[in-house]
Amino acid sequence: MKLIDMKVKDFMTVLGSDEPAPGGGSASALAGSMGISLTKMVTELSFGKKKYEEFEALLKEAHEETTQLQASFIKAIDEDTEAFNKVSAVFSMPKETEKEKEERKEAMQQALKGATQTPFEMMEIAIEALNVTKKLIGKSNTNAASDLGVAALNLKSALQGAWLNVLINLSGVKDPAFVEQYQEQGARLLSEGSSLADEIYEAIEKIV
Repeated sequence: MKLIDMKVKDFMTVLGSDEPAPGGGSASALAGSMGISLTKMVTELSFGKKKYEEFEALLKEAHEETTQLQASFIKAIDEDTEAFNKVSAVFSMPKETEKEKEERKEAMQQALKGATQTPFEMMEIAIEALNVTKKLIGKSNTNAASDLGVAALNLKSALQGAWLNVLINLSGVKDPAFVEQYQEQGARLLSEGSSLADEIYEAIEKIV
């Protein structure tokens, strides 16, 4: 069964068990899903209302964007666990001969690179989601302003959690160019996204 098909209680049970996956990566994707879902909710509580009709085009565009981003985050919940499972599967590969040992090493490197790219992509999704959330400040239902703040908090959690998963998988990668690329790009995304999330939260705090 896919994680996204589980009931909330069942998901939390397996998350809190001694099962190695789902873990922090899938939890980060879940946080991002909740964050962008809140932003989507704000658009639905805003368009079609006379008070916000001057922002109708922006709200409809944001609704389309949040719908796509919500789907991406939900997909990432399972993708992160699947990437981890590929790493785990390598440990069961034979390692009796030199050829088997080399094949095992290569398989591990490929699995670790995949497990790095999955949370990195999650960071990119979080940046997009934060940008959509930011543009709704002051242009959406004021009664739901606090929800944009909570969205920013959840999206920041997704961003930072994904970054930690990038780092832990990079630690096992032996390709210096790959490591440098993802460390540099990931650090930029972390800085950009953290600033965006803080900016949104502080703006909302002044409104509510």
